[in-house]
Amino acid sequence: MSIPNPVPTFEDVVIPDKVFFRIGEVAKITGVKAYVLRFWEGEFPTLRPQKGKSGQRRYRRPDIEQVLRIRELLWNRKFTIAGARSELRGGKDRERTMLVGQQPLPIAEPEPEPPAEAMTIDAGPKTLDGYRTDSLRLMREELLTLRRKVRDLAQDPEQ
Repeated sequence: MSIPNPVPTFEDVVIPDKVFFRIGEVAKITGVKAYVLRFWEGEFPTLRPQKGKSGQRRYRRPDIEQVLRIRELLWNRKFTIAGARSELRGGKDRERTMLVGQQPLPIAEPEPEPPAEAMTIDAGPKTLDGYRTDSLRLMREELLTLRRKVRDLAQDPEQ
């Protein structure tokens, strides 16, 4: 005989079609008390809802999904906070932290770095104080030409 799980699964949770949610609404949707949500914000760097002008937390759909993921790890799978934090941070085993029925989010994987011997450094055009050095060289040549003309005029004013 199995004991029913008191925590609703991801499939059971219905997130209303809204842009922002207040902490009380998130608490009702997820089944996690507001003070626990505030505590989790301090423990999980990935859970950072925006704050409005009045300082109230404004959760979005991805924040609620993150709360559900954290709740799944801590309450259903019995992870410690440090273990859940590590699990959420680890990108290689992302499938293990997916909730039942959750679609994977398209997350771009970083491109692997080329081997050290194949690396070439292309810093682009060289600049000095925001000016490209080749254009600075041209300006210098023009200024030197103008200086020569001014000197010539100063020596022979009749030209």
